[in-house]
Amino acid sequence: MAAARQSGGFRQWEKTPGHPVCEVDLDIDAFLRERLSALDPEAGWLSEETLDQSDRIERPRLWVVDPIDGTRDYLRGRAGWAVSVALVEQRVPVIGVLAAPARDELWTAERGRGAFRNGARLRVSGRTELAGARVPTDRLPPEDADLAAVAKPNSIALRIALVAAGEADLVATLKWGFEWDIAAAALIAEEAGATVSGALGQPLAFNTASGEAFGVLVSTPAIHRAATERLRDRAEAVL
Repeated sequence: MAAARQSGGFRQWEKTPGHPVCEVDLDIDAFLRERLSALDPEAGWLSEETLDQSDRIERPRLWVVDPIDGTRDYLRGRAGWAVSVALVEQRVPVIGVLAAPARDELWTAERGRGAFRNGARLRVSGRTELAGARVPTDRLPPEDADLAAVAKPNSIALRIALVAAGEADLVATLKWGFEWDIAAAALIAEEAGATVSGALGQPLAFNTASGEAFGVLVSTPAIHRAATERLRDRAEAVL
């Protein structure tokens, strides 16, 4: 649905300054809510494009959805966007799906059963040293000049998935974000062997009251501690 309409002809606006949205976001959101609620009527619902339900934290399961993660790339006709869906049970993602039709990619994971892209099993790279680690970014800050920049999709979920595929070694954000941005991708990365945490190395929790988390840090296991220590002062400064 989203791919067929990317060429244009839809309304777009800003929810808040710097946060674009379009009517395709809303249409995909409504479609997914209808279909996913039919699959599991008892599950709660948390989505970027839906008013939050106050009773979701009381439910044993929760659908966490971003109808179009990477809306900027979608609006610009680029390929770096994805539809992100996760099923969370007892605050832990148990199913994760990223559909990236403009890239001809379908990423899937089920807890304990591995992660896949277009049916091929995923595994993180063997990176053991932080220096030289590949990071999807437009530009590295001077203090990270020893890292290597690689192509960055606008979708944070796809950036995390690149670590799962062994095409990047490290993804980190140092700001407050929403569960729908990372729930599916976090499971895909974990099932591919990555270490996944918050920006300070803290475990991630889902279906929280706020639906937010402070940062995300996804990397190959051997460099995760070094990455956490390098970023700690910057993360604490933000907090």
